[in-house]
Amino acid sequence: MSTYVDPTLKVFTLNSNKELSKEIAQHIGIELGESSVTKFSDGEIQINIEESIRGCEVYVIQSTSDPVNQHLMELLIMIDALKRASAKTINVVMPYYGYARQDRKARAREPITAKLVANLLETAGATRVIAIDLHATQIQGFFDIPVDQLLGVPILANYFANKELDDIVIVSPDHGGVTRARKMADRLKAPIAIIDKRRPRPNVSEVMNIVGNIEGKTAILIDDIIDTAGTITLAANALVENGAKEVYACCTHPVLSGPAMDRIQNSQIKELVVTNTIVLPEEKKIDKVTQLSVAPLLGEAIIRVHEQLSVSKLFD
Repeated sequence: MSTYVDPTLKVFTLNSNKELSKEIAQHIGIELGESSVTKFSDGEIQINIEESIRGCEVYVIQSTSDPVNQHLMELLIMIDALKRASAKTINVVMPYYGYARQDRKARAREPITAKLVANLLETAGATRVIAIDLHATQIQGFFDIPVDQLLGVPILANYFANKELDDIVIVSPDHGGVTRARKMADRLKAPIAIIDKRRPRPNVSEVMNIVGNIEGKTAILIDDIIDTAGTITLAANALVENGAKEVYACCTHPVLSGPAMDRIQNSQIKELVVTNTIVLPEEKKIDKVTQLSVAPLLGEAIIRVHEQLSVSKLFD
């Protein structure tokens, strides 16, 4: 491991994704900062930073994934501890930003929880946020501090490019993901298709129309988050029914809750490619799932932010 010599750069991890944090530190060439997260008997979180960070630029790695509220609280308490220990900057590295899907008022009297989380992070003392594939890009505007959004598409596209699949088409499972599908299609020099879903009336199953040519092609479905896998597996089945030769699927954030694994196992999806922004427990590591690492991307982004270089250059 090459060693990064600037002693003012410190990287700490909390409990959500320790393996990813170790990989990131290894990529940068530093040791992870010494800290501990414990609980009082009533469940209150206690955090102890076990080295001096006075005047340092600190990066805290924490996905706010399941259990989301625990991981969010750990992060807020850690930020407060760093602020009180005189860190120069507190950079929050959130591979997965929980509550991102609550980004607007879709119905009357709904909260905008993605904005609330932004307020909490800022109030605690964060000076920058680095995240991968925010569910809605406007979340960047919920903050009054710099937000660097990294992209998962290049990692996923690179994997599929190396598979050298024949006659591919990139498919967005809904209208909202067309921009993402287009970015991947540009990288793989492939056409795109869109699945147009509509529910004719309440409690009547969705009608799926496929916009674009998928006949006899290898379809690659792309989304940012796969949660219960309902949308993606219905889409895969519809593609095969409408003439696709085979279907792959990919996403950045494998939330994979509830019936997700059963649905994927029993679907027409040949392989599901995800990243490690969220830890996959052993029971979710089925043969159909391939997990790619975002550690080199995050490590490079941390070095670039620390050295005041352009982060967007990572995606040129």
